[in-house]
Amino acid sequence: MKILCDRMEMGRKPTITRQQLLDLAEEIVRTEGAKALTIDALARAGGISKGGVQYSFASKDDLVRALIERWTSQFDAMLDTDATSSTTDLIRSYIRAMRASQPAMNAKMAGLMSTYLQDPDNMRETRQWYLGIFERIGAASADAQAARVAFLAVEGLFLLRIVGIDEDGTWAGFLDDIEAVLDRLLDLTAG
Repeated sequence: MKILCDRMEMGRKPTITRQQLLDLAEEIVRTEGAKALTIDALARAGGISKGGVQYSFASKDDLVRALIERWTSQFDAMLDTDATSSTTDLIRSYIRAMRASQPAMNAKMAGLMSTYLQDPDNMRETRQWYLGIFERIGAASADAQAARVAFLAVEGLFLLRIVGIDEDGTWAGFLDDIEAVLDRLLDLTAG
């Protein structure tokens, strides 16, 4: 009888979904920081056993990978571009997506990213994402150079935001500066 009960337990549908666990994990990171995210903390937040969490995420690395993939997918969806978009449309969309991103979450995500990037496979995936952006920007045209400079400036600003530079709300102004310089560079290439 015990074996039958154990099998029924193992075959039981989870009471909390993977997506709900990721929602809870994001909340932990948002409110308590990246270090607070553990399998145990997630189990407590979900009101389930540690094994219940490990049913969806075998390890903390799997959980972090899933969060990063979720955030990357959400960011890519915010880009709202396709392969036919011009380089300047891509960069303008990138700037809009950065404007819409949450400053507190970006800072908290940095802690997870540093853990995530310690794995060589994850580093390769991240590198591929960036190489894909550079490939879409293009090669040697003046517009591509202007777009590349703007992209690199936004990425630098993102890193500064992670370390707390935006505490006084200057983020939007810096993005305005980047867009203004991009416009001037594009005007120079058109003229």
